[in-house]
Amino acid sequence: MKLYTGPLCINGHACRIVLHEKDIDCELFYVTPDQVHEELAELNPYGETPTLVDRDLVLYDSVVINEYFDERFPHPPLLPIDPIGRAQARLMISRLQRDWLEPVQQCVRGRAKLDKKTSKFLWDGLLAMSAHFADHKYVLGDEFSLADCYLAPLLWRLPMLRIELPRQALKLIEYGDRMFAKSTFGTSLNEVEREIRAA
Repeated sequence: MKLYTGPLCINGHACRIVLHEKDIDCELFYVTPDQVHEELAELNPYGETPTLVDRDLVLYDSVVINEYFDERFPHPPLLPIDPIGRAQARLMISRLQRDWLEPVQQCVRGRAKLDKKTSKFLWDGLLAMSAHFADHKYVLGDEFSLADCYLAPLLWRLPMLRIELPRQALKLIEYGDRMFAKSTFGTSLNEVEREIRAA
């Protein structure tokens, strides 16, 4: 099994967290945005990361990849077992992707700063989300899930995005600290990602 991922790719990082949560043996290939990887270009019509190769199967789009991991390696489960819970999890991940992760990933890919509008939108959204963690340990409640695998990499990258959360977001900051303290999160980081919070 091979996973092509970018050194700072948020979606690739989410996949790497899932790999470590489920203790899946997978070979990682890091591809930078300005690096043309011939094999990746042949595998994925968009030439983007993350891309997974498992024997004759090729998958791209982190949501598809992570759900494949969750179904093929069911322990521990990272999606609720009931249809309503799974739908709510998918909706939350979709919102995280559309509202925050996609704009941030575009900036990371282009090595540009977040524009003021996007930065404020993200800051406001994270501040509003903080109240959720006053009553819940994780994004979907009391169980760690795929949704956490997407939010945690975003929070890790806040210093790089020059976003500093205020004291009113303490519950979200504490949530982030809990995620970062997980051994599976630590092992999911590559050298480039470690440098974000190396100071």
